[in-house]
Amino acid sequence: MSFQIALNFEDGVTRFIEAAGHETVADAAYRQGINIPLDCRDGACGTCKCQAESGRYDLGDNFIEDALSEDEIAQGYVLTCQMRAESDCVVRIPASSQVCKTAQASFDATISRVRQLSQSTIALSVKGESLARLAFLPGQYVNLQVPGSDQSRAYSFSSLQKDGEVSFLIRNVPGGLMSSFLTEMAKAGDGMTLAGPLGSFYLRSIQRPLLLLAGGTGLAPFTAMLERIAEQGSDHPVHLIYGVTNDFDLVELDRLQDFAARIPNFTFAACVADPQCEYPRKGYVTQHIEAGHLNEGDVDVYLCGPPPMVEAVSLHLREQGITPANFYFEKFAAAA
Repeated sequence: MSFQIALNFEDGVTRFIEAAGHETVADAAYRQGINIPLDCRDGACGTCKCQAESGRYDLGDNFIEDALSEDEIAQGYVLTCQMRAESDCVVRIPASSQVCKTAQASFDATISRVRQLSQSTIALSVKGESLARLAFLPGQYVNLQVPGSDQSRAYSFSSLQKDGEVSFLIRNVPGGLMSSFLTEMAKAGDGMTLAGPLGSFYLRSIQRPLLLLAGGTGLAPFTAMLERIAEQGSDHPVHLIYGVTNDFDLVELDRLQDFAARIPNFTFAACVADPQCEYPRKGYVTQHIEAGHLNEGDVDVYLCGPPPMVEAVSLHLREQGITPANFYFEKFAAAA
């Protein structure tokens, strides 16, 4: 039996390898042309020390404490020259992809569908044979090249890959290069190039309640995460608060309702900041974070939104005297 190992490099690049149950992660990586840090191969030097962020694995027993201590083991550190996967795993590599002689992958695809969900949001789906080989962690992003230019824009996947197709939620920026292409020229069959996957914002193994905070098109990575949670289930509560500026910015509410029906532990709330809005729940995301959502700090918080939202949530948590077990965030700003 073989397992899929996601190697996350410190420059944001993620590469996936297949590791047979009998081989170490280091051997599997080298077999597939990725030179992760390695020296002695005997569990003595600690050069190959990495952090396993999810999955089950055998640490091996041929290493010394100077290379890997009990405290480090408790924090999820492993020696890849000894580690053998017992499930799919995510391993954080403390080196850049260039140092490890690998790089982000590139994929050719064509537009399968473009929809204007609102005056502020565009849904884009692309499809291609090469995308059937595209693997990514829910929450990650790719760089999409704008057709007819040499420029790219970064967008989070809003869906998992299925039958060679992936989707994105894209903010419609007046005068924006990608926005102009999608609203004025794009049609089914047009070619697009994707480069990635990238990013350290992705769904980790669910060990405690989750609080997901989305601002505008920052909803995209969470719908991909929720697809994965719907597949695998969760023993812990998952609550999403989705905030926008205007009524017309609210999109994909039907999809969130569908997730609520499919995932027993999932709930969500949407809110609109404009005090003159028609939507019944008004205000900012921070105004709708309840004490129960924070679980006295035993919670993993995921946030994707513009920089002011990240700062506001960080301030709110400090004012509440709450330090989450983990706080993962992705800031984004629109490109002109």
